[in-house]
Amino acid sequence: MNIFVASLPFSADDQDLREIFEPFGEVTSAKVIFDRDRNRSKGFGFVEMADDASAQNAIAELNESSFEGRDLVVKVAEDRPQRNDRY
Repeated sequence: MNIFVASLPFSADDQDLREIFEPFGEVTSAKVIFDRDRNRSKGFGFVEMADDASAQNAIAELNESSFEGRDLVVKVAEDRPQRNDRY
């Protein structure tokens, strides 16, 4: 299951994100999204967990929990809308 995590501190990296979720089960990927122009975090990321039950438990436990002074927003990631920008 793919999980969206927002309100991350700008100092957080992929490893920090992985470590937040590992107590809840196998993390297959963890990625903090970076602004290429500013070379810093955009304050959100995505975590992929191996099984849905672990992911749902992590969402329930981590949503609105505090990490480095920030209250995290944790929810199921929504599919990106398809773009029809064909020029």
